[in-house]
Amino acid sequence: MIEIRDTVFRYPGGDFTLRIDSLDVASAEQVALIGASGCGKTTLAHLVAGIHTAESGTIEVAGKTVHAMNDRERRDFRISNIGFIFQEFELLDYLRARENILLPYHINRTLRLTKAARERAEHLATTVGLADKLHKYPDQLSQGERQRLAICRALVTEPKIVIADEPTGNLDPATSKNVMRLIHDNVRAHSAALLMITHDHGLLAPFDRVIDMKQFH
Repeated sequence: MIEIRDTVFRYPGGDFTLRIDSLDVASAEQVALIGASGCGKTTLAHLVAGIHTAESGTIEVAGKTVHAMNDRERRDFRISNIGFIFQEFELLDYLRARENILLPYHINRTLRLTKAARERAEHLATTVGLADKLHKYPDQLSQGERQRLAICRALVTEPKIVIADEPTGNLDPATSKNVMRLIHDNVRAHSAALLMITHDHGLLAPFDRVIDMKQFH
């Protein structure tokens, strides 16, 4: 599902360099990324999603050469194929919670907003305890509620790949356990690949593989 070869990325004007000679993630494989802050975990996730582009090397995701696409093609591909749970949530303040979950269907021409999609949004919201919050705007929700909302949005399209950047960072232990069960169950049900960034080593047991990012420097 993800194939990275001979890839080098640098931030303009900075001294950070990420080098990945070879990295593969199979369909249905669940992989955790660990490592110290600033080691490149989020950078790697953004490269896979086509948010960043490498200066050299090849990155193929779901059979597509991501770095060969233009900005619009990468954006459409990401929305159609990747459920990205951003560390900063990236919710739209002017949309109610329900429409934030369904946002991918409004900004990508290849996705159709069907009755089934709306029912998935309702089910996901119920699963994470947001069923009675769907009419609220993000600024009316707590930090943890906004995080759960972002997770629902990432899963609603039944993506081929889920990328989760610290998805439990603002959640209490009980809610964290519930959310991780939802993510694991969802990707397993759709044979999706999961790439998750975490500092919480207590979450690593269910993963097929754990990658320490220090190997890429």
